[in-house]
Amino acid sequence: MTDVELQKLTEEISLQFFNKPFRHRARFNKRLRTTGGRYLLRSHDIEMNPHLYEAFGMDELVGVIKHELVHYHMHIEGKGYKHGDYDFKYWLSKVGGSRFCQSIPEKRRTESYKYHYICRDCMQSYKRKRRIDTKKYVCGKCRGKLKQVSLK
Repeated sequence: MTDVELQKLTEEISLQFFNKPFRHRARFNKRLRTTGGRYLLRSHDIEMNPHLYEAFGMDELVGVIKHELVHYHMHIEGKGYKHGDYDFKYWLSKVGGSRFCQSIPEKRRTESYKYHYICRDCMQSYKRKRRIDTKKYVCGKCRGKLKQVSLK
């Protein structure tokens, strides 16, 4: 699904369930990790997590779009748009939006530690992405000297 298709779908859902137009932008944001979508208060735009659509399909995406549209319309109208507000809860249940989205499976990122240091006294291990000065820094556990073990 592209941003253009998401925009069209959001506008259709807004008209169908709220009888009000959605006049701002809806787009995918690949940087979203733990949330299905978000409503931006300042710009009134809606950002959706593309991984949500990939993992769970159209039904879950529509539920999250409804959720974000409740935030959108309540905020535009000056009513309670936060999760705990009565207006928000009422409209969310009325349109059938999802209260929470399913857990999005995280794509495992490999840790890219380039440097490995070990304390000479207590053998405490330290993995670092950046090189450290072993004359300046000491072990945080026993204050012993550090030794560089490997360099990837």
